[in-house]
Amino acid sequence: MAGPDHSDPTLAADWLAVCRRIADDVRAALAHYPRPEERARTTGRGEGGDLALAIDRAAEDVVLAELEALGLPLTLVSEERGHVPLAGGGPVHVVVDPIDGSLNAKRRLPFHCLSIAVASGSAMETVEFGYIAELAAGAGASPLATGGEWWARRGEGAFADGAPLSVLDRPDDSPAIEVLAFESANPRIVAALSDELAATGAKRLRALGAIALALCLVAGGRADAMTSLAPCRSVDAAAGQLIVREAGGVVAFPDEREPDGSTPLDLDMRSRVMAAWRQEELDLLLEAFGGALEREQPAR
Repeated sequence: MAGPDHSDPTLAADWLAVCRRIADDVRAALAHYPRPEERARTTGRGEGGDLALAIDRAAEDVVLAELEALGLPLTLVSEERGHVPLAGGGPVHVVVDPIDGSLNAKRRLPFHCLSIAVASGSAMETVEFGYIAELAAGAGASPLATGGEWWARRGEGAFADGAPLSVLDRPDDSPAIEVLAFESANPRIVAALSDELAATGAKRLRALGAIALALCLVAGGRADAMTSLAPCRSVDAAAGQLIVREAGGVVAFPDEREPDGSTPLDLDMRSRVMAAWRQEELDLLLEAFGGALEREQPAR
């Protein structure tokens, strides 16, 4: 696969600054929906297949406005609107989940975030920049990091609030998988896969409700591994997978691969995502859960 064209003005944009502006705008938009009943109002199904809440639409509106203001040719891939060419479209894909962890956001639980990935092409392996920002603010905000902000550039490492991230920032004497984060925590799925979860050898499980942030936990050594128990979409994992890899970890999408071995960034992509601090632990997950999709996939 050819490398990115670093002369492309869209790739050369200051994406960290852009993403920070978007995060501020999304937080401001959410502040207009202080009550759960306001946040829970549905607005039809988005292109990703899920029912879109009022807060999902509001967040996506401000993302789209910021990206349109750039005037750069790109292809937006977003959970609600799908594929949207901006400024005539272009090979650079900006993959956005305006609110990963919408159920948490609806119920005013703190573990929800904005996820943005900038890719030179249409495959997961072409993601050049990834950004994830927690959206909760004020009382009850998550203490995962001072500002709840993670980012990575390909070949330049991963960072949380400006500090370098490493999967090795974990206790030296901890078991291979002391803490396993998992998502898609529908009770029926968890019950059906209880043997597989036990087979990983994990000492403890944590299900917090946002795939992107669970990947950040692995990147920072706070969890040793993570897996989704049901298929995720490209928008859920595109930014987080780069952050894990740039922090020294490993990631797999075992259920969907193109003939060239790549994982697509389009909204049709459906695969579980698995990540770990090193290959041995990722292999434990792959062996425990196998490569086939589970027969029953209730909604997350």
